[in-house]
Amino acid sequence: MQTVVLIIHLLLALALMGVVLLQRSEGGGLGIGGSMGPQAGRPPLTGLAKLTWMFAGAFIVTSLTLTVIAASNSAETSVLERIGLPAPATRPDVSLPDVQLPPGAAAPLLPPAGSAPALPPATTAPTLPPVVQTPAAPGPASEAPAAQTPASEAPAPAQTGAAETAPTTVPAGN
Repeated sequence: MQTVVLIIHLLLALALMGVVLLQRSEGGGLGIGGSMGPQAGRPPLTGLAKLTWMFAGAFIVTSLTLTVIAASNSAETSVLERIGLPAPATRPDVSLPDVQLPPGAAAPLLPPAGSAPALPPATTAPTLPPVVQTPAAPGPASEAPAAQTPASEAPAPAQTGAAETAPTTVPAGN
């Protein structure tokens, strides 16, 4: 039965491809879409369009039929057992590490009162000295950048211990 339906399915697929390729390629295939103006309704279906719809419907029916047949023929055995090959050897028992699984529906959610803590005590991380940040000197955004100064006249770096620093001015000169 499955072979007969499969052959019909393949013939329908070939016929459907042929009928679709025979239709005009101007849009509006199968009576859907097309550009026939804003007032135009749906164009009448041609013989090829009707035949395409029939083949498409039969193709869907055979697809569903093949699915039902395959589901009813499915067995609880594996493919290897059906063709006669020996089943793969099972692995020997391997001792698994002691893993705590989540509790089942009947098990209590909390551990027993006298049990050890689940996590080891936390160790303290070494402390780092605090980072001191100095605020940047505000300046107007529309001004041109200051003239470059020679390295010997560069201002001294700001002190890190100061809470607030005043903006420094560099004389523009040659």
